[in-house]
Amino acid sequence: MYLETYSGHDPIARIFNEEWAEGISDRVMQPLEKLLLRHLPEGAHILDLCCGTGHMAQKLLMKGYKVTGLDESEGMLRYAQENAPGAKFILGDARNFELPPTFGGIASNGSLCYVMNLEELMGVFRSVYAALLENGLFVFNLPLEERYQYYWHGTTVGNIKDDYAWGIKRSYYSEEKIGQNNITIFQLIDGKWQRFDSTLLEKCFDKFQVQSALENVGFTEVNVYDAKRDFGINERAGDTYFVCRQRLSQQT
Repeated sequence: MYLETYSGHDPIARIFNEEWAEGISDRVMQPLEKLLLRHLPEGAHILDLCCGTGHMAQKLLMKGYKVTGLDESEGMLRYAQENAPGAKFILGDARNFELPPTFGGIASNGSLCYVMNLEELMGVFRSVYAALLENGLFVFNLPLEERYQYYWHGTTVGNIKDDYAWGIKRSYYSEEKIGQNNITIFQLIDGKWQRFDSTLLEKCFDKFQVQSALENVGFTEVNVYDAKRDFGINERAGDTYFVCRQRLSQQT
């Protein structure tokens, strides 16, 4: 289930914070600038949905935006509070959060693939729609099948530090459209090495499914961009950005 896999990010919070988050947040800023930030007024309030360790939130704060972050992982949020002390952080589930319509923009980077079915993804979209100001923008990215097929064929990544070591084996099951991360972490605790194992699952959605779901929730101006083709991010083949707007109310 999504909750189990998503809260499963707690064991890798330190790895994510120390080894991945800075590079990921640097990479996403170019698409965000073009798809979201240039369309927002100065000082606009942005929700960083599934904010992780707060690196993207801090970059948005440095650009003068007001930022709120929401994440389901307590471990990630502990780092986020250190990395972006000027932001407000909320422990919550992206599938069914309730926030007032105060955000000019909502952004989610690389996290909605952990929602394991279309019904729950629509739950995310409904919560986002309700939290946006009228005509507000929603931008998020998802890896599509090209990425899983190219990179996820038993690929293993890892690293060794003085007090911990980790490895992740990534596999993709095309029939089920499921990506599987098998994670092993060794951590030095009180002079003894301890092993932790966990599994994170990802769902590969079809681009047209996602577009249709956004439109069914009420979003308009749904547009799709390819990270490699449209932004020159060559190492992210198969990553796709979606951008859409909260519908303007009808004037009488």
